Amino acid sequence: MSSSQGHPQRWLILGVICLAQLTVLLDNTVLNVAIPSLTRELHAKTSDIQWMINAYSLVQSGLLLTAGSAADRYGRKKMLIAGLALFGVGSLVAGLAGSNSQLIAARAGMGVGGALLMTTTLAVAMQIFSPEEQPKAIGIWSAVNALGFAGGPLIGGFVLDHFWWGAIFLINLPVAALGLVAVVALVPESKNPRGDRPDLPGALLSTVGMAALVYAVISGPGHGWTSARVLLTAAGAVAVLGAFAWWESRAEEPMLDIHFFRDRRFTGAVAGAVLIVFGMGGALFLLTQHLQFVLGYAPLEAGLRTAPLALTVVVLNFSGLSARWSARLGTPASIALGMICMAGGLVSIAEVDHGGYAGTLLGLLLIGAGCAVANPAMAHAIMSAIPPEKAGVGAGINGTLAEFGNGLGVAVLGAVLSSSVASGEPLSAALGAGQLVGAVAVLGGGFLAAGLLRRAERVSA
Repeated sequence: MSSSQGHPQRWLILGVICLAQLTVLLDNTVLNVAIPSLTRELHAKTSDIQWMINAYSLVQSGLLLTAGSAADRYGRKKMLIAGLALFGVGSLVAGLAGSNSQLIAARAGMGVGGALLMTTTLAVAMQIFSPEEQPKAIGIWSAVNALGFAGGPLIGGFVLDHFWWGAIFLINLPVAALGLVAVVALVPESKNPRGDRPDLPGALLSTVGMAALVYAVISGPGHGWTSARVLLTAAGAVAVLGAFAWWESRAEEPMLDIHFFRDRRFTGAVAGAVLIVFGMGGALFLLTQHLQFVLGYAPLEAGLRTAPLALTVVVLNFSGLSARWSARLGTPASIALGMICMAGGLVSIAEVDHGGYAGTLLGLLLIGAGCAVANPAMAHAIMSAIPPEKAGVGAGINGTLAEFGNGLGVAVLGAVLSSSVASGEPLSAALGAGQLVGAVAVLGGGFLAAGLLRRAERVSA
């Protein structure tokens, strides 16, 4: 493979890994539309449903750093194959599950495969493309993320209209099988040439700490932010993650080099990413309720009306327009511009034309344009600040930020919604208030990241 031109089959390989990525992302949202069926056919209680959803995200978010490190140490192709196999087996067990406990266990197994796929797909993309083509490749990878967000409810709704609930998992099987064959045939192996020894204490501490932190965040709205369960779990997560940072700063071959945080590009991208995903994750969670409860659309109609967001991202990234804009503007300006568009879109949804779809449509188009420009720039800033041999860890960091920020956004903006409704505000006003909080977080995160990245550029120059 030529390092200056990239792998000769790089675009075909990108298609393969994006297909694997899409499968993982669809399963983040597809289960939501099956809740009525699961309640009826498996007699699932609310707590069972919560664990069916959370088992996947908890395991996946907890293992992202460990999965990325394993890919760097043992080979990204090997971990990609393992991820597809685990995800396929988990999907089969989930589709045929006869009880709530079986489905929860299967979802946890799918989370292990999902963590391996989330980290290896981005790491492989960084390896097979030249530095000049990496922004466009990451743009396409980011567009697949948007497709996953929009496609989950649509595909789930279609499948449930024609088949039983287990089919939403079994449709993963042919995709996983095709992905396995294609990865074995096409994807080149790459790993850290040093062949570092495994950092088992770091892997254990990061997995337990992140899983506990995400669990505290998603438990807050249901059990109360000041409840003993949430406070003790959060305190434990902080303690374990503190121990993780202490260990990594002293380990000879750390999983996560703490010195990365001395790079202002990395720190700026990380800080901005958390705030941006916080605002967007929570605001998009409120969007589905806005479409159904304020505008009166049925679930499938609401899903269809979120499609302009994903389509805008796909068009701008697959055409290469967003990559060309980013190249002209530079990373800091691209992130700032994208965040302004996204914040403007959230304000449009909250404030323009409450009684119709026009304001929401404008908002979705603005959010899509902002995502298309800013998200690839942010991901590229994180990945390019990390040595190529640590690409898996970089992808793990990127995925962890997305999982944590999204969970925190849903929890906090959901709490804003609940408190507003409890105080007597109309639902439409409460949803609008949540969207505006999301807009402020997105704008603040964008300018924070852009400012730190601009300063880093000046220092390096």
